[in-house]
Amino acid sequence: MAGLIPEQTIAKVRENINIVNVISQYVSLEKKGKDYIGLCPFHQEKTPSFTVNEGKQFFKCFGCGKGGNVFTFLMEKDGLTFPESVQKAADFAHIDIGDVTHARAEKSNILIKINEQAAKFYQRVLVSTNAGRRGLEYAKQRKLDAKIIDHFKIGYAPRQNDLLLTYLRGRDFQDSDLLKSGLFVQTKNGSLLDRFRDRLMFPIANEGSYVIGFSGRRIANDKTEAKYINSPETKVFAKSKVLFHFAEAKKAVRDENHLVLYEGYMDVIAAYQAGIKSGIASMGTSLTDQQLYMIRRITKNIIINYDGDDAGIHAEDRAVKMFDQAGGFNLGIVILPEKLDPDEYIKKYGAENYTKEVKGALTPTDFFLKRLAKKYNLDNDREKLAYIDEAVKAIAKLTNPVEQDLYLDKIAREQNVSFDSLKATLARYRRQFNIAQRRKENSLIDQSRQTTPIRSNQEITFDPIQVRLLYLFIHSTHARDYLLNRKFLFPDEAFQRLAESWLSFSEEQENPSVNSFLNFIPSQLQGIIVNTEMTDMPQDFSDQEIDEQIDALKMREIRTQLHHLMNELQDAKRKTDTKKIMTITQKILELKRIQG
Repeated sequence: MAGLIPEQTIAKVRENINIVNVISQYVSLEKKGKDYIGLCPFHQEKTPSFTVNEGKQFFKCFGCGKGGNVFTFLMEKDGLTFPESVQKAADFAHIDIGDVTHARAEKSNILIKINEQAAKFYQRVLVSTNAGRRGLEYAKQRKLDAKIIDHFKIGYAPRQNDLLLTYLRGRDFQDSDLLKSGLFVQTKNGSLLDRFRDRLMFPIANEGSYVIGFSGRRIANDKTEAKYINSPETKVFAKSKVLFHFAEAKKAVRDENHLVLYEGYMDVIAAYQAGIKSGIASMGTSLTDQQLYMIRRITKNIIINYDGDDAGIHAEDRAVKMFDQAGGFNLGIVILPEKLDPDEYIKKYGAENYTKEVKGALTPTDFFLKRLAKKYNLDNDREKLAYIDEAVKAIAKLTNPVEQDLYLDKIAREQNVSFDSLKATLARYRRQFNIAQRRKENSLIDQSRQTTPIRSNQEITFDPIQVRLLYLFIHSTHARDYLLNRKFLFPDEAFQRLAESWLSFSEEQENPSVNSFLNFIPSQLQGIIVNTEMTDMPQDFSDQEIDEQIDALKMREIRTQLHHLMNELQDAKRKTDTKKIMTITQKILELKRIQG
């Protein structure tokens, strides 16, 4: 597979790219010693076990076991072929390697290629054709200038029902693949028609910035049609796992230190025009666990700014509860005046005022108290007492005493009541919560005592002795020759295959490296190499150390054989098989003599 691209080209890309910079586009990394740590992008976890070693240019997740180099990461994360991963890494490093990868790459992700071509088609129609004038006029009405159209790759699906179909067929895409892309509907007689017509088109990209679907905004005033139509679910597009503008917004987190969550695409775009580049939006549905995890990997700082009407505030409340339940987030909530949505607010009051609203985002407790106050008539003493009681109960759930005092003081001043009386009420609720929490913890302990952990047979056990010998075999010519002269074979078939593969690889390559070796071995063996390289391994060794390691493997093998033979001996004795008893006994004695 690597042979599709000259090795010197691969080496050039590898030498000019830093794996930390690439993975930081997908994961929020924190430096810990010589490594960088973050939440794994390949499985959900609450405690970071994903490690990136800058010196060795490897990544490894000690939770799910995935590991490799920068090319492996891009292949796994973005579903790329090896040549495509080299091309993408080259793009990161601003290295021009020509079109060698695209010309010869496998057609592994035909649906992405179709969507990418469709995005180019829609945008070309919008900005360069008579058919797109209608869409361009609408875009201008919505204050979408050329820079915004270019950044968001906005396009227009013309009224005709087969223009996209004709365009893609002309690029040799097959009807069977076109149908799977979600861009077309099939009639009763089997013919295909464009799904999107007379709509402003917003491409939806995955984390790798590849277009995987679309959302089309109705231009006509015909309210019998849905305002927005999304691509249907496909093999590459799942609404629950996608956030609009996420690939671009996560780059802005480094400057803005947060993500801003919106309800709609136009809000994200309006915020971008106002200078807020970190805006994202869900696909017109409630947030999912997968989307929360995507966000958590990038930053814990989230600002929620939904529409200012009642429905928008209810949606914000649901989102706050989801983030709170997930835990580990630092939330801010923006409530815009006059029930305006962000797009409307920016058009009415300008970018500077909107930026102030975002900077002045409420805490979740402030947001809760504001909503709670609207439920009661605070001029009525009975309702006022009910409000205060419910508010203090919520504040009692906060774990930070400073926060508790801050909000109690605010209520005391606003409602003209004693701070001390509020503090006494809070103490009563804290006692109740502590008792309930202890009961819950005791219940969980009882449950855990009754549960026996099950160890998966699929878990890979990395033998430290074989790991050490493989490391020496790869990194030291002397150690390799010494092991070969002793006719040493690794007990584990996977380790032996790696040793043989390294021999072949090092003979073929002028400057063999472990990093480049990864791209020449099957993915199921790459984890062993990464684990070997990520282990703190002493560089110095002696022939005596190698002999001791080999002897340790032999002794372990003998113990294993003796264990099996003893079981066979017991079985033979039960069956009173005298001949078998003598044969097994002789083998046991021979092994014990070797054992010393």
